[in-house]
Amino acid sequence: MKKKYDYLLVGAGLFNAVFAHFAAKAGKRCFVVEKRNHIGGNLHCEEIEGIHVHQYGAHIFHTSNREVWTFVNSFVEMNRFTNAPMAQYKGEMYNLPFNMNTFSRMWGIRTPEEAEAILAEQRRVISGEPRNLEEQAIRLVGTDIYTKLIKGYTEKQWGRDCRELPAFIIKRLPVRLTYDNNYFNDRYQGIPEGGYNVLIEALFGDCERVLGVDYLSHRGELDQQAEQVIYTGPIDAYFDYRLGSLSYRSLRFETEVLNLPNWQGNAVVNYTEREVPWTRIIEHKHFEFGRQEKTVITREYPQDWEPGMEPYYPVNDEKNQALYAAYRKLGEAERVIFGGRLGEYRYYDMDKVIERAMECAKACGLKRGTL
Repeated sequence: MKKKYDYLLVGAGLFNAVFAHFAAKAGKRCFVVEKRNHIGGNLHCEEIEGIHVHQYGAHIFHTSNREVWTFVNSFVEMNRFTNAPMAQYKGEMYNLPFNMNTFSRMWGIRTPEEAEAILAEQRRVISGEPRNLEEQAIRLVGTDIYTKLIKGYTEKQWGRDCRELPAFIIKRLPVRLTYDNNYFNDRYQGIPEGGYNVLIEALFGDCERVLGVDYLSHRGELDQQAEQVIYTGPIDAYFDYRLGSLSYRSLRFETEVLNLPNWQGNAVVNYTEREVPWTRIIEHKHFEFGRQEKTVITREYPQDWEPGMEPYYPVNDEKNQALYAAYRKLGEAERVIFGGRLGEYRYYDMDKVIERAMECAKACGLKRGTL
């Protein structure tokens, strides 16, 4: 007997939103089940004092994929926001990514030749193959930048000493010998006018959805309603952790409304001292060039993940990758497609999530085109 829906979409984040759009275009019916009380996953924005607050950390859309950029702009108008974060170390302010503005502030120099000479000299302290993240970082950017702008921030982010972290976590660090503060190298960049909720609502359209429902607690009855399940939750949770739990880092946010129009003068400021408990402060109004009388800031605190917390960053070391591979093997026998950051145990930028969802839609016969 034909089931009521063609697809049961578990999770209302970006992956399933894109998939739902192509399914609807192909005349398919989707039913969305979301554990949270809102759609959009970590892209969800909450309006406070007329400001679109990124509830789960800063999200800046960037891509070099013209198809993805055109696709997003068919639903929302993207503004001209350029990510140019600052870093604060003991009261000193530095531009990120590492560029001539950073080097000029740190060493009192002005030419690329001067910067390259200092970097080359400092890199020499590491000989042979880097054995840990500290050695890898120094090999890439020298001792001064590592000490002031990488060490404390990274140790807060991962909860471990840099000498205890594997070198591959920092495979490369951008070093620009130009006065360019644009963090991303991608061709396209911006924030949706009106916030990310506008994009997510447009993608899901009239798709039927239910919020505040844990799929894993009701999967028996929910699975009966659809021909195919697209699951974007944690893959180990889907299998009831039968092989063990995958590891994540989590985040805690403290948001504050301030009675002044401009607090830090930039959307994102990283705090790179180990002694400062937060890694960065986000001032949300700057994402959309807001002119509101008040401002909203959010302090971001990394923390160890425990069951019940929101998993943000997969810990992609050898142990966890092997465990994920084992779960992926189990998944091959299921009538389920695993997708997204949690379903694939992989950190994705937003444009890559869209690419993967497009690929999934194409594999299901819902989309034609290059992806």
